[in-house]
Amino acid sequence: MQNRERVERFTVTSIGHVENDVEDIRFDDWKALVSHLVIDEAYVEALDGIEQFSHLVGISRLHLPGKLLLKRHPRDREDLPIVGIFATRSQSRPNRLGLHLVRLLERKGNELLVKGLDAVSGTPLIDIKPYIPQLDMATNAAVPEWVDKLDECRRVHGEEK
Repeated sequence: MQNRERVERFTVTSIGHVENDVEDIRFDDWKALVSHLVIDEAYVEALDGIEQFSHLVGISRLHLPGKLLLKRHPRDREDLPIVGIFATRSQSRPNRLGLHLVRLLERKGNELLVKGLDAVSGTPLIDIKPYIPQLDMATNAAVPEWVDKLDECRRVHGEEK
C-alpha cells in the first residue's frame, strides 16, 4: 500500500435543512416525529422520482454544541458496557454527522414530509439517498448483547421500530 497524504479538512455544502417542533436533542419520541426536509431551490430537480420510495436515508450535520468522546456507556446507561464512540450512534463524534432512516410521507415541491427523523429543527442536511432494501439491508447481521438490551427498553416503553 502506498503512503498517501492524509487529508485533514474538506468542505461539505448543505443541500437544505430540517424543520420541526424540536429544539432539544433530549426529545424522546423521535419515531413518531413528523419533520419537513426543506431542500434548497438549486437542488429541486434532484428530487425528481424520490416520491416513488417509501424510505430515505438522510445525512445531516449535527450542529448543536457538543464535546467529543472517545468512549461512553451507550445512551449513558451505566448497566451497559463502556464502548468506543464508533460502536455507538452517539452524537459525540469527531465529525458530528447524523445518519437517519426515515419514512417518506409526501413530497411538495422542494419539501419532503418525513416521519422518524431524529434531528432538531435547523439541522443542516448534507445528502439524501433512497433506501433500497436489496442494497441497504444486511442479512444475518450481528450486534453485541447490549444492543438487545436497548431494544428491550424500547419495547417496554412502547417505541415502535
